[in-house]
Amino acid sequence: MDLGLKDKVVLVTAGSQGIGLATAQGYHREGARVAICARNADKLAAAAATMPGCLALQADVTDADQIEAMTREVAARLGPVDVLVVNAGGPPPGLFADLDDAAWLAATNLTLMSAVRMTRAVLPAMRERRWGRIVVISSVGVKQPVPNLTLSNSVRMAVLGWAKTLAQQVAADNVLVNTVCPGFTRTARIEQILGPATGDGPSPAEAAMAAQIPLGRIAEAEEIAGLAVFLGSEVASYMTGTAIAVDGGSARGYA
Repeated sequence: MDLGLKDKVVLVTAGSQGIGLATAQGYHREGARVAICARNADKLAAAAATMPGCLALQADVTDADQIEAMTREVAARLGPVDVLVVNAGGPPPGLFADLDDAAWLAATNLTLMSAVRMTRAVLPAMRERRWGRIVVISSVGVKQPVPNLTLSNSVRMAVLGWAKTLAQQVAADNVLVNTVCPGFTRTARIEQILGPATGDGPSPAEAAMAAQIPLGRIAEAEEIAGLAVFLGSEVASYMTGTAIAVDGGSARGYA
């Protein structure tokens, strides 16, 4: 199937590893002109090396000035952004009683304000050209709270509300806004928590978690990326304001 992404300019934030990298690689395979950003220069260079022609820019999405400079450079070197994939590392775990104002403000800046600022930087050109896609990488925590992820569960719900509201406001300009809600996925962060898989199979902690998922395993990053690429494509031309779980059936709610 031709997704209509050839030569589209795609910007993936936090694109040096995990779901961000898998998503960027998916767009690259479709012939898009891909730009990625991340904070770590070495990881960024290694990621870019897997995608010939990829534009890799070092930037921290919690810094408004760096976002502005980075998006200007993408536009100057590749052209206006057609598809923005909003992605950032998740807030740290913690119980409500252990979280102070600084933790809440940092989580808001990382998860909500990065999405707001990135979108503000690219949206006017999308509306002017009457074509754009904003794909938000979120969490299944917006469908069903994840134990101990107080900050993530809370702030990601704010992002979901923002994305749904924005979708209504820009649909007439053919700018579509959708949210991908991954379940537990094999990334560096998850492996730090659960332990890495071995030649004999998953770690005991991962096996215990997988037993609670109807599909019996956690996801690979590429399985999340598939939906993120589809939602940025021409094929998803009548989808906006959605929040779709990619979680192996782990969320127990109806929606």
